[in-house]
Amino acid sequence: MHATLNIAVKAARRAATVINRASTQLDLLTVQSKSPNDFVTEVDRAAEQAIIEVLRDAFPGHGILAEESGESGPESEFTWIIDPLDGTTNFIHGLPQYAVSIAQTKNGVLEHAVVYDPNTNEMFTASRGAGAFLNDRRIRVSRRTRLNEALIGTGFPFRQFDHVDAYLAMFKELTQKTAGIRRPGAASLDLAYVAAGRFDGFWEMGLSPWDMAAGVLLIQEAGGLVSDLSGEANYLTTGNLVAGTPKIFGQLLPIIQAWRPANLQA
Repeated sequence: MHATLNIAVKAARRAATVINRASTQLDLLTVQSKSPNDFVTEVDRAAEQAIIEVLRDAFPGHGILAEESGESGPESEFTWIIDPLDGTTNFIHGLPQYAVSIAQTKNGVLEHAVVYDPNTNEMFTASRGAGAFLNDRRIRVSRRTRLNEALIGTGFPFRQFDHVDAYLAMFKELTQKTAGIRRPGAASLDLAYVAAGRFDGFWEMGLSPWDMAAGVLLIQEAGGLVSDLSGEANYLTTGNLVAGTPKIFGQLLPIIQAWRPANLQA
């Protein structure tokens, strides 16, 4: 494992210690609303601080983009993109589907990725050009080629509902043309599941960079494809993402594109 990735794994485990401790005392949580249906707890902030401390200790010259604290650190070609607790709403409700997501970019290109599920102790990791792994075992996207046999992950609109009708049209068509659609509630894990062959594809609109950065590299290194809604690579900017095995991606993207509103950035 690359030395930089080792540090990211250490940071993810440190955050998980904070999360696991709090998960046994959910009734004591203080929950705040950043915006409608977008929640944050003191656990998000403490887990984020734990990650940042590990990364700053090892890489004091690197920049950081984190969900709760935003941008910090010096100007650098290296940036760490952090979601300390992806799936906060699940966590608040005691639903064990949430993860720590950490990615590093070099001049905007994804280099290293960690998605850690503290409930199952599943550590998904990837480094550019070195493959994707689950607990040190190499993973690949599934071999499914037919959309009607594919299990597709997604995320429902929950913050902004400007394009909810378009999303529902995509959902309606895909629920009839696939083997099933799942919405577990943590995008980083959904993307990790595509990389591991559990899902055959995924789409969502309105994501933030920290929701998807690590998961995107996992899929790419596992042999999958990722794009924005126009088939380009601007997903970290637009927040709109389509991913899958090469064959499923090719069938999924045109259906998403057919229902994309004209006023929605790709």
